[in-house]
Amino acid sequence: MKPSSARKRPPRLVARFVAISWRDLAVSFGPIVLICALAIWAAVRLIQPAPPTTLTISAGPVGSSFWNSAQKYKAILARNHITLNVLASEGSLQNLKRLAEPGTTVDVAFIQGGLAPDAPHAGLVSLGSVAYVPLVIFYRGPTLTRLSQFAGQRLAIGAEGSGTRELALAILKANGITPGGSTALLPLSGEDAAQALIAGQVEAAFLAGDSAQPAVMSKLYRTPGVQLYDFVQANAYARRFPYLTKITLPMGSFDLGRNLPSKPVYLIAPTVELIARESLHPALSDLLIEAAREVHGKASLMQHAGEFPAPLVHDFPVSDDAARYYQSGKSFLYRTLPFWLASLADRLLVLLVPLIVVLIPGMRLVPALYAWRVKSRIYRWYGALIAIERGAFSDITRAERQTLIERLDVIEESVNGLKMPLAYADQFYVLREHIGFVRSRLQRGRHASQDVQDAPQNPDGTSTASTAPDHPAA
Repeated sequence: MKPSSARKRPPRLVARFVAISWRDLAVSFGPIVLICALAIWAAVRLIQPAPPTTLTISAGPVGSSFWNSAQKYKAILARNHITLNVLASEGSLQNLKRLAEPGTTVDVAFIQGGLAPDAPHAGLVSLGSVAYVPLVIFYRGPTLTRLSQFAGQRLAIGAEGSGTRELALAILKANGITPGGSTALLPLSGEDAAQALIAGQVEAAFLAGDSAQPAVMSKLYRTPGVQLYDFVQANAYARRFPYLTKITLPMGSFDLGRNLPSKPVYLIAPTVELIARESLHPALSDLLIEAAREVHGKASLMQHAGEFPAPLVHDFPVSDDAARYYQSGKSFLYRTLPFWLASLADRLLVLLVPLIVVLIPGMRLVPALYAWRVKSRIYRWYGALIAIERGAFSDITRAERQTLIERLDVIEESVNGLKMPLAYADQFYVLREHIGFVRSRLQRGRHASQDVQDAPQNPDGTSTASTAPDHPAA
């Protein structure tokens, strides 16, 4: 028996088989989780936060129509657990200033149209017009048909900072009457202006909004020598000033029994707009418009039922949220659920949509990624195995062959140390069979080399095996 120089290899470890490779599964989920995280991050950046529970509105003087309307808004919003803080102000100009100044705490305000026609304020939007503010002029003397006929007289045009004064100044300027001229423009409004007109201290009183209370107007209309100015040019004013609307005061509006006035009277009127900062939460925008509909939607002497609120564009653009509300009303969630629950569900839907869009297709990719990762641990050895096999077929020395065997041992040890799911055991054993096949090739080549080296030598140094006859002697 020939002695063999081959050393017996130590027993090698066998791969550990598990039901599931949790590491591969986690890595397969990794890209999906990352994409979902990015989708959630993008949704959070786009999603509106929860609506605040407190709002602040700048209204008007205490007891004014703006102030009283704001108090009604406060009661309506309280039904949905929203607190509305009402701030008194001097009028529309102060409301606009409060709303536009940086760092303001005011969220919404009543502002009369026409106060900023040429200088719109960035960051402010309209939730719609909520009422007309008709301009009513009472005057002494003969009947007048043009405002230019008031030149040189004493006119009570409203207090400083009031919307009445700003409107009066605008239309008087269009008629050639400006401050500093021969016409005295006095800062009187409401009851003070009425008393001055009755006492003969002024020739005309411009009344609008809170200064044009029904009691004051009725009193002046019944005063001898005092007339109500009829805007016979109302159509021209409405064309020239886009924020103005022509309004007709019907016969008998003040007194049906005495038919006062005895004929229709034409008036001009801007509208009061509900102006907000564009950062106002959409849900609160809807609530404010609903409150405006409840407070201002009834019929009156100057408007039809349901005429307000309305998305009339004047000095400020109508917000996207308000436009959506006027077009289609509240969303399904806010129509069917309580306000707080609808707000929560609305924000959760924004988060769920990207998850559904990304996660469901991603879950279909996970099995393929998982299989690719497990199989890649097997297939990665075939490149090295092919290289060793090619070496076994080439003309190499004994030392080189031994190096190839050692490399094959390393591969086999690594393969046997794998942790494999049971579902891929067949592919694992196929790889081991291939390793064994390459090893047998190397072993056969090594034994052949060993036989040649151990054969008797001829005197010339060649092996006797190479010179032996092909057939034994007879």
